[in-house]
Amino acid sequence: MASIQHGNSAVATLLQYLSPVMIMVYMIWRKQATLTRKDVISAILALSGCFLLLTNGSLSQLSVPLPAVLWGVLSGVAAAFYTLYAVKLIEKFDSLVVVGWAMIIGGAALSLIHPPWEIDFASLRLETYGYLAFTIILGTMIAFWFYIESLKSLTAKETSLMGSAEPLAAVGTTVIWLHEPFGLFQWLGTACIIGLILLLQSNRPKPIQANDK
Repeated sequence: MASIQHGNSAVATLLQYLSPVMIMVYMIWRKQATLTRKDVISAILALSGCFLLLTNGSLSQLSVPLPAVLWGVLSGVAAAFYTLYAVKLIEKFDSLVVVGWAMIIGGAALSLIHPPWEIDFASLRLETYGYLAFTIILGTMIAFWFYIESLKSLTAKETSLMGSAEPLAAVGTTVIWLHEPFGLFQWLGTACIIGLILLLQSNRPKPIQANDK
């Protein structure tokens, strides 16, 4: 949000989705994985797809102040951290418990910086409360719960890469509900994301069936 405030949503999202690359670098550095050609292709597809979807190929949208870049990179670091660290937590606790406590702790910490009790709630319109409820429940709580839950069946690398489909969903809803035009480069970005998903699904081990035991 800070990156969007200082720059724009396209740059903020692109920088956040550096997290799959950060996860790959970290796992290779810790010798928990080796860099494969599939990893390189997946990272290129993820970053290229996000760039094309969010900017429609226009480099002018990447011109933002330094604070926007710094907050965006920090967002990517944070995304990489909670993706990697959550793996250990969900081995002991339910994913909903992990997400719930994370938001309570994070909310309490941020309340010291921006106290919610100082907000003039009387000046907020009913429409604003609806937007807040949508952002908190669907855009934050449910979204993070689904993301953390996916770590039970996907690796940290795969989960972070699959998250690159978020810009595709965002652009798709913009086209459907706001009737915005879908450009050629955005179609190419869509192809990149779909190609990424198909690539990640290829050569995955098949689940063991009851008859196979």
